Amino acid sequence: MKRRAVINPLNKTSRNEFVSSSTVRDVNKLLRNCFEQAVKWELMEKNPCTHATVPKHKSQKRDIWTADTLMYALSVCEDERLKLAINLSFSCSLRLGELLGLTWDCVDISPEAIEENCAYVFINKESQRIRKESLNALDGKDVLLVFPTNHKKNSTVRILKTPKTESSVRKIFLPKSVANMLVDWKAEQDEMKEILGDEYMDYNLVMASTFGLPLGDGAIRGPLKKLIEDYNLPPVVFHSFRHSSVTYKLKLNGGDIKAVQGDSGHAQVNMVTDVYSHILDDDRRKNAELFEEAFYEKKNLDPQMHVQQENNNATVADEVDPELLAKVLANPEMRAFPNY
Repeated sequence: MKRRAVINPLNKTSRNEFVSSSTVRDVNKLLRNCFEQAVKWELMEKNPCTHATVPKHKSQKRDIWTADTLMYALSVCEDERLKLAINLSFSCSLRLGELLGLTWDCVDISPEAIEENCAYVFINKESQRIRKESLNALDGKDVLLVFPTNHKKNSTVRILKTPKTESSVRKIFLPKSVANMLVDWKAEQDEMKEILGDEYMDYNLVMASTFGLPLGDGAIRGPLKKLIEDYNLPPVVFHSFRHSSVTYKLKLNGGDIKAVQGDSGHAQVNMVTDVYSHILDDDRRKNAELFEEAFYEKKNLDPQMHVQQENNNATVADEVDPELLAKVLANPEMRAFPNY
């Protein structure tokens, strides 16, 4: 049964005609938690949401670019800011808010660090736009900085805040190429600071406007949309690069989920396994291929097994007739059955 979407009282419209199943489940989860707390406070006898029937929801896999498409997109991208943003999100598994909130004091791109493969970014805050009413309700909690607004009539304000979860605070090591991109980017930014002088509003942001002000999401998403349209690329959103990052890290490190979790900042390991299980399933098909080659085709055996077999052969060579041994070793079927 479809559920009508709630009308926005400000513009008298709704984003969609009907509420999605995922939204219904999110609302149910929120209400269930609220009523559960009311039960603990003895304001209610039971939670009315406990036995509520919620619609089934099947999450859709987010589309991502293949490595070839990503490399092509970066090669044709003429927007240096967008190119750096994509590289940082892809190599460091960053969310857009984390990228826009990154400051230079949380970046180590010294020559020594780059040479020793120890260059890194430290994620301990994120940029977010919130309503002024919400800011007042927070009363400064978790808010690190409130950026000035261009117009007093604005109902929203951009802030720097602490991450939602402790696991989001993390150090991520940079590939040398990306570290060198940041070196060049900082040199250009420092040059602009020198040119503009006092007109440059220095908030120490890595991703900043020409005058040093914080960027909104549209400053990255807009150019990305244009890049996709100009070069007829598969449609993706900026968050897809974070998914691409996790995907290829899992493939490259042989499925080391804990290492990927550390880079991505997921709160729990099962968040990685649930979202990216299709990647592991694809690679697990190789197990059947390896078994076919190793055992049934008698190829590609474990190197240690080869060493052990050679040692066994050397021992047997001292005890049996050399001609018989050569005959056995030359016949695969005879090697397969030790008691032959």
